[in-house]
Amino acid sequence: QVQLVESGGGLVQTGGSLRLSCAASGRTFNNYFMGWFRQAPGKEREFVAGISWSGVNTYYADFVKGRFTISRVNAKNTVYLQMNSLKPEDTAVYYCAATRRYASDYASYEYRGQGTQVTVSS
Repeated sequence: QVQLVESGGGLVQTGGSLRLSCAASGRTFNNYFMGWFRQAPGKEREFVAGISWSGVNTYYADFVKGRFTISRVNAKNTVYLQMNSLKPEDTAVYYCAATRRYASDYASYEYRGQGTQVTVSS
């Protein structure tokens, strides 16, 4: 089992920044590909970013490229999502999740956190 706990969400103005953290415990964290997803009210959950176990390979949805950065520190069992130039449409609950290999669909992730709310005011 891998337990995931997100933190760092909050209220920010348009153009502001937030850094989300996802702390993992349980099985060996660095065996897993990690992903961030988000779900806005009335919308489906969508892939935001992902990072390989080594941190070498990263993947982003088109709508966050150039604004968000995913990273991980395996020694701390933590993955981060740095979010810059935030827009009102980034408002959503953000979830981290773990899987054995790259995937962009949430259903493929074996372990999932409870989410953290991000609200961007206009």
